[in-house]
Amino acid sequence: MHDTAKRTQRRLIKQRQETFDGVDFDAWRTAGVARVSQVTLRDIAGSTGLSIGTVSRALKNQAGMTERTRTMVREAAMRMGYDFSQLKKGRIRRIVFLLHSQHNTLASSPFFSPVLHGAEEACRREGIALSFIAVGPAEPVLDQIRLHQPDAILCAGFFEPEVLAALQQVGKPLVLVDMHRRGFGSLNPDNLRGGYLATQHLLRCGRKRIAMLTGSLAHYSIQQRNRGFRQALFDAKVHSDPALEVIVPNMGEGDEGVAEAVRSLLALPVRPDALFCYNDSTALAAMKVCLNEGLRIPSDLAIVGFDDIAAAAAAIPPLSTVRVDKEALGRAGIEALLQTPGDSPTQITVPVEMIVRESSYDD
Repeated sequence: MHDTAKRTQRRLIKQRQETFDGVDFDAWRTAGVARVSQVTLRDIAGSTGLSIGTVSRALKNQAGMTERTRTMVREAAMRMGYDFSQLKKGRIRRIVFLLHSQHNTLASSPFFSPVLHGAEEACRREGIALSFIAVGPAEPVLDQIRLHQPDAILCAGFFEPEVLAALQQVGKPLVLVDMHRRGFGSLNPDNLRGGYLATQHLLRCGRKRIAMLTGSLAHYSIQQRNRGFRQALFDAKVHSDPALEVIVPNMGEGDEGVAEAVRSLLALPVRPDALFCYNDSTALAAMKVCLNEGLRIPSDLAIVGFDDIAAAAAAIPPLSTVRVDKEALGRAGIEALLQTPGDSPTQITVPVEMIVRESSYDD
């Protein structure tokens, strides 16, 4: 009986060994963990009938193919579950500096030229090639991007949301300078603080009716400067008169829009005794109109600008302004592109400084 039991036990053990023969017990123990096969560029090439090189260029949004081919590849990749993070992101060697055509003007260039210079300086130090593109909303911006073949994009100033959405689809590192939008990394001067400091300075000089010449509030920087202006008046318990806030009409390259805005303020039953302008170019044009009208600056009207462009200190009288380190903005924009991207876009605010000159203070 004892021998029979032993033989039965050996037979059962052998059966179990045969049942499990060839099984990977480590995989068996972790059977609850799914093993997902990686879709490769070769797989997508086989599915679309294209070469691996063409598939790679299409997924990296590079030039050399039709939009139909590019779309077909991307759709196939998404359908097959391709992991887009597999695309190699090597060292950044080429950056494009993108400027809206509305900023590529005589009035805007004193601000954006130093920003470009700062970006160029940072690229030279890092051995990076920098190219410049000025585009408008109706122009084929993506065609321009593919032509330049950048590894990263630096957008300076205002861009329409539709343009930014299209640029985001390119899949390149992208940073905004002098603009803010949710979902994008950005660098901006402390525009709100600057507007506050300028208005606070005029209040401390004893001014009672402070007007503001502003541009379109669709521009983030202008909107923030206007907010700072209003906040300073509120904190000082000074009534904010809507008639004293004038948006400069867009009348082309010249200063006619500024002249019209200034004359509308001077025609008020009670004139303003101070004027804060959203940038220095506007302030200098406004000062010229006031002097031609026979006003004394700052006795009759104190004027403050924003940005501290080179012409501000050379004006007669020299223009009080809020200083922005424009070259530092450009350098910081390049540095932000070179950083390893984190979980959320980086938002950097650059400090500003109030510069008091004779246009607002004649002690």
